[in-house]
Parts: sequence; structure tokens; C-alpha cells
Amino acid sequence: MSHGGRTSRRILVLSVSAGAGHVRAAQALVAAAAADFGATAQHLDVMDCVPHSFRTLYTETYLHLVTRYPLLWAKLYQITDRARPAAPLSRLRRLVERLNTRKLREAIAAFAPDAIVCTHFLPAELLMHEQRRGRLHVPVFVQVTDFDLHALWVVPDLAGYFAANAEVAQRMLARGLPYGRVHASGIPIMPSFAAPHARAQCARAFGLDAARPTFLLMGGGAGLGGLEDVAERLLRLDPRLQLIALAGRNAETLTALQALARAHPGQLLPLGYTERVAELMAASDVAITKPGGLTTAECLAMGLAMIVHAPIPGQEERNCDYLLEQGAALKAVDAVALEWRVRLLLDQPHKLASLRELARQLGRPLAARQIIDTVLHAA
Repeated sequence: MSHGGRTSRRILVLSVSAGAGHVRAAQALVAAAAADFGATAQHLDVMDCVPHSFRTLYTETYLHLVTRYPLLWAKLYQITDRARPAAPLSRLRRLVERLNTRKLREAIAAFAPDAIVCTHFLPAELLMHEQRRGRLHVPVFVQVTDFDLHALWVVPDLAGYFAANAEVAQRMLARGLPYGRVHASGIPIMPSFAAPHARAQCARAFGLDAARPTFLLMGGGAGLGGLEDVAERLLRLDPRLQLIALAGRNAETLTALQALARAHPGQLLPLGYTERVAELMAASDVAITKPGGLTTAECLAMGLAMIVHAPIPGQEERNCDYLLEQGAALKAVDAVALEWRVRLLLDQPHKLASLRELARQLGRPLAARQIIDTVLHAA
């Protein structure tokens, strides 16, 4: 039912909390559905509908592997990408997943959606089987949340497939997905990253000097050390540098950063968890970050150059490759490399300007709106 071009149709967006990116993509789609189309949209984390034991196995094991045993994860990524869908282990995996997600079917029935969008392959695969059994009769879409395509995302017989860019869309076609259902729409990000932001105004709101080079440090990690250690090394490089360091919900790291800020007055802004990341990006010249799919998409939409580090083997390595190939980022393999690249950008503003412009050209700030528009036309 529609009213003056707006719709009251119901869209359910399913994610899996194995990493934050899938959830953030789902939240962006819900926001676009409500704000731009007046749809009734709901986000559901599939892990809220499964037994605790399955949630632990699926999410915590993944996080443990990528942080503690990255080489093992890299091998698993390759093996699962090459596995045939009919292989015994693949069939066993799907059976275990279906047996542990009965509550998901009940939640879908209770919401009664007109269309479903999955920002993770697990619910997409489950719903494909529901459709084949005649127990689900609404269109199901899947949104890939990285600049790469793994075999697990190639779920046949869905209503549509959303890719981060044209190359990922081509990879979907090469794996046999139908041409008319593949859309190179981009990765959905929150509306705040598509809104106009004045650098001077955003800098002033955080007590920063818009005329000084500003770097946004979005995490430490393997190869670079702890966040406060990285911040201290960078602050010694050049008195011109302003540094924003995001500690998230790590109270101990935030306390250490606050002590460091007192030793470097006017140079370091330490922050805990914040919803104002888009404003901080607008006030910055460069983000120093891991190349997660959503973070990458947000930076590109803001025209923010990146120095990437410590990519998770598999999807984040592919994201990193994409950024380097396109000239929108530099890569730091360790702390020495990071210092070198920061000095390079401080001393060569034309290099920084080039990185920012190439990032801006790759950005898809309105991806969420385009995706929801496609979904609603199919619903």
C-alpha cells in the first residue's frame, strides 16, 4: 500500500554479529528504508535466534581464529571458497545451521515481511532452503559487505544480489548468478556518511584546528602495537600533526590516551565510543585503520585517504588490495612503515590530495538508498 509515492511495505534485514560490519550494513539499510521510503523496516541479528552454544561456535570461534590464528583462518577461507556445495562437509555444515535456527523462522513469520535483505550469507542460505520447501514466499536479497566475493555468498535462486563494485558483480556473474539479478550498488552505510559536512565546523565542534593536518587513528592491532603506543610514536613525528584516537569501549586504552593527551596539549584528541564518526572523518585528512568492508566504504564516501594495516586474511586482504590498486590508500606493514607513510603525507600534500580525490571517486554514499529502492520494486 502506498501513499503519495511513499510505501508502508515491510522490510526485514537479517545480519550475523560475526564482526561489526554485517550489523552496521543492516542498520544502514533499515535507516534508508525508513527515512527515504517510509517503509516499516526491522533489523534482526540471527545470532539472537540461535542457542548459546551455536552462537559461541559461530561468532566467538570466528573472532578467535582471525585474532589468534590468522594463518589458519586464511587456509580455511581458501578451502571454503573452493569447496563444492554438494561436498559432504558443506552439506553437514548446512544441516547443523538449519537445525540451530528454528527460532529465526518464527521471528520472520511474526514480522511478516514483504521482502528480506541479508547482510550475511548464513541467513541467505537458510532462507533459500525455506523457499525450496515452499515455506517462504517473499523475495530474499543478499548484500556482500566486502570488496571481494567468497563462495559462501553465492546462494542460488534469490531475488537479487548486491555487490560492492562492478568487479565483485562480475565475479558473481562468473560464478553463475543471473545477470538481471546482480547489482553493483556499493556497500550500504549510514546516512551521516552521505550528508554534507563542513570541515571547519566539524573541527571546531571537537576543539580541533581545521588548518592543521589531522589523522584519525581507528585502532591498533597486529603489527603496529597498542593504540596508545601508536599514538605516542606519531605525536613525536611532527608538531604540525593533530591526532584523533578512537578507543571504542576500551576504558583502559582511553585512560592511557587521556594521559598521553595531557603530555601533548593541543595535539591529541582521545575519544571512547562515539556515534559521531562521520563528523570526525570530515575533520580529518587521513584514517589509519584496518580495512574492514564497512569502514572502507565509509572512508571512501567521505573522501578520506587511508593508511591501512593488519588486514584479516581473506576478505580484508582483498579490501586492502582493492584500495591499493585504486590508489586510494597506502599500507603500513609495521610501525616503522606507518611512520614513514605519515611523514610522506605530511611532507607531500599533493600526494595526500591525490589519495583523497581517488577515494572520493570510489565512494558510494547513497548505496543504501539504491539498494532499498531495488528491493521495494521487487517486493
